[in-house]
Amino acid sequence: MKVTYLSSAAILVETDDTTLLCDPWLEDGAFYGSWCHYPPLEAEPEEFDDADGIYISHIHPDHFDPATLERMNTDIPVYVHDYRWDWLREEIEEIGFDVHELEHGERTHVGGDLHINILAADACDPEICGNYFGCSWVEGNPELGSTQVDSLAAIDDGEHTVVNMNDCPYPMVETSMRQVKDRYGDIDMLCHQYSAAQFYPQCMLDYSHEEKLEARDEVILEKHQLATEFVDLMEPDYYLPFAGEYVLAGDLADLNEYTANPPRIEAYEWFERHVPDEHQCVFLNSGEHIDLTDGSLSKPYEPLDQEEKQRYIEEELAEREFDYEDEPMPDREELYERLPAAYEKFEENRQSVGFETDTTVLVSMLDDEYVELTFDGEGYELVRSPDLDQYDGYVRFEVDPRLLNWLLQGTEKAHWSDAKIGSHLGIAKQPDIYERQLYNCLGSFHA
Repeated sequence: MKVTYLSSAAILVETDDTTLLCDPWLEDGAFYGSWCHYPPLEAEPEEFDDADGIYISHIHPDHFDPATLERMNTDIPVYVHDYRWDWLREEIEEIGFDVHELEHGERTHVGGDLHINILAADACDPEICGNYFGCSWVEGNPELGSTQVDSLAAIDDGEHTVVNMNDCPYPMVETSMRQVKDRYGDIDMLCHQYSAAQFYPQCMLDYSHEEKLEARDEVILEKHQLATEFVDLMEPDYYLPFAGEYVLAGDLADLNEYTANPPRIEAYEWFERHVPDEHQCVFLNSGEHIDLTDGSLSKPYEPLDQEEKQRYIEEELAEREFDYEDEPMPDREELYERLPAAYEKFEENRQSVGFETDTTVLVSMLDDEYVELTFDGEGYELVRSPDLDQYDGYVRFEVDPRLLNWLLQGTEKAHWSDAKIGSHLGIAKQPDIYERQLYNCLGSFHA
């Protein structure tokens, strides 16, 4: 069995007669144009038209990338987890693929000797998920299946086993990991997250340069330390830190120095120092592979030239535009008309999860105007140049009005979570705490 690294979480698993492509994000411009690759990818989506299957772990666009799939052979079967909601299946089917939703822990034949077994990050147990994301509030019935957005996959050919963790967060995923370990025993290769695909700290408007750098380094260390938990539990022969690797483009290019995505050579050196020698760390350049029969690499990893990367960001990526920048600037009344239905949806979701907080949300509109949302069912207000000192606590979002117009129209146009992950939202908050359910409720602020 061979494992080829392509980009971020995109890998190709091959046996002598079967290939499985995992999370093929091969086109620049995920998250409304802000996420790109470096170095530029040489692989084209059409090169994988002879794959025997595609595994899509979850709906985030650096894993499910419509732009990539639209260039591929739709006769290839696609495998996904059978989530509580059908968003992912429906989106892939709309492109034209036949989608196979697999139950948690259901080992499924792909071709030849190759099998895939997809497990939910939360082990399909809302009580586990609820400890981290509040999913147990959704109906409280475990038989409904996973309410999380992440999955992992165990891929085997009867002799070798690769465990693909994608973006699954530890410790939420620990139960599913133990299920895999108990079932498969020896793990040949573990592919796992090691950096942060998130808005923090680069989007923090009220952080100084030094504070952003300090927060960045803290997040990197935290992610590296959590990654060692994956290795300690699964005890693989080889492990490949991957996923969440991206470069910001357009007007966000200046934020790259603050993202918690360290140079891969620095990550490699950290894991070499902190993980026992019996587990071998593997980093691969795009298009290179490891052969699990003997551990040989097609080519040793070559660190990237960071000066050349910065030149590419400044001269190429910084010049690109985001998807919504082609849209006309909305007028004030157009935004006003969308607010009542958006608030109704927001309040319905807030009540369904029973979330309350004294924190006020302020979302920028046009010029110096903001929409003010409270979490007490009292409605919304429009305020100009708000005095932030009057609030017991606040989270202020600065967003391009063109993107806001998309967000207010609903998820077929844009998602609040994708805008946040894509670093399109400037955020300031006092006190400086992260109320996860506040952001989850904001995700329903659309018509």
